[in-house]
Amino acid sequence: MHDALTWAADGPSDQARRVHDLFLTDAVADRDPTLEDRARSIGIRVARVTEKAAAGLSDTVTPQGVVVVCSTVTVGLDEALGDRPRLVTVLAGVADPGNAGTVIRTSDAAGVDAVVLAGDSRNQPVDPHNGKCVRATMGSLFHLPLAVSRDVDAVVTALRERGLTLLAAAGDGETVLDPSADALLAAPTAWLFGSEAHGLDDHAAGLADHRVRVPIHGRAESLNLATAAAVCLYASARAQR
Repeated sequence: MHDALTWAADGPSDQARRVHDLFLTDAVADRDPTLEDRARSIGIRVARVTEKAAAGLSDTVTPQGVVVVCSTVTVGLDEALGDRPRLVTVLAGVADPGNAGTVIRTSDAAGVDAVVLAGDSRNQPVDPHNGKCVRATMGSLFHLPLAVSRDVDAVVTALRERGLTLLAAAGDGETVLDPSADALLAAPTAWLFGSEAHGLDDHAAGLADHRVRVPIHGRAESLNLATAAAVCLYASARAQR
């Protein structure tokens, strides 16, 4: 939401062309008196709505008084990966849209080249356009290529064709995520992260080149998905830079 408004305010760009309609209340317009004119100047349709209408358009408990209508953001797998990605996030069988959105945001912050949401008919990938997922990305949904695939094997094949090393995040992994792993992390890498409750299934984990665990020095049983992803992705970002 914030990024969509920024695009509307800052002029033409590829991102701005994703925004088609802007609905806002009088209170929002009063806070930024130039917003409507700037949005219209780049071809965005603008309409004032009542607080009640804004609440009806939003699916949040406390709506912000502004709603934008945007194009969908996903692209094909080949387009998302490009020719020579160095760092890719793969969410395999992740079901919670809030967690998926947080990992997309973290991937953006860590400089990841693409995010792939993968799964099958039993563990369907999260819809990145789910409202909870969109909000959790805090705009990062629009910052990096994003693909959805029902075929984990096809995703792995595409990653290998681009020379990426596949690392599976696993609590019982044989490789420890510490400085001794820097040489491994410095190579072009795709991280595979599994579901919140069970991690990667045996099939997906078996496709990886290495199974990597984040060391736990205290008494916690495990890390949640978003935290583990942040630790892993930033370790790769540091090693690659």
